[in-house]
Amino acid sequence: MRVIPAKDQPEATGPADLANVTVTEWRQDNKETRSLNDTVAEEWPVALVFNGISHVVMMATPTDLAAFALGFSLTEGIIQRPGELYEWHLMHEPQGTRIELRISEQRFAELKQQRRNLTGRTGCGLCGAESLAQAIRPVKSLPYSQLPESNAIQAAVAQLLKHQPLQNSTGASHGAAWCSVTGEVLATREDVGRHNALDKLIGHWVANGNSFEQGFALISSRASFEMVQKSAAVGIRCLVAISAPTALAIEHARIANVNLIGFARPGRHVIYHQTERPE
Repeated sequence: MRVIPAKDQPEATGPADLANVTVTEWRQDNKETRSLNDTVAEEWPVALVFNGISHVVMMATPTDLAAFALGFSLTEGIIQRPGELYEWHLMHEPQGTRIELRISEQRFAELKQQRRNLTGRTGCGLCGAESLAQAIRPVKSLPYSQLPESNAIQAAVAQLLKHQPLQNSTGASHGAAWCSVTGEVLATREDVGRHNALDKLIGHWVANGNSFEQGFALISSRASFEMVQKSAAVGIRCLVAISAPTALAIEHARIANVNLIGFARPGRHVIYHQTERPE
């Protein structure tokens, strides 16, 4: 079998990320209802199959699925580097999309030992975990990284919505962005699931040969511990969230040496954890 790098394989045409529906709207100003057309986000089952073994089914926006598969494989520790994903193939079916992935034999052997069979729902990263040890995996500690300048964080926050066409159309998607040290939004990805949006961003960024050494990630959601965990897994040293972090996210940020910022809104943000420079 000829190995084709995952980033070089075309993504097959699949279902759209939007749908048009007819709705009935009630407004208080006139106390009447009216019929109108609305645009809503699609939510689509996506199965990830590693070396012929089904591993997880996630509900996701059916776009950027190759990036999602790579990002998920990295952030869940299934592979350690992009080169361990040899091939991927998308198969769109009436009931959902199946992504067949071939990974290295060593990583596949490790995956089988985990004995995980997840059934994920939107925003749920733990469904089906067989034990507490599987639910909360250890995080690695990253090298020290300086906190982004306040102006950079504010600049990124001001730009984010401009890079979220699905959210602008539907109001139903999350966004994840990679930002430069000056706050320029360099890449964004969207999904109905916040974990999926981050995985798509990570997969897209690394597939193009980029690293996470300089800059920070900005997410349009709360910062749960899974978001910190996924960030640390690929070397993201600063995570900025539009909403609040959880206590477990803050604890994991301390362990992983990740700068964690929440409530990043125009004119305000809160530093929940700042890494300390080594002596």
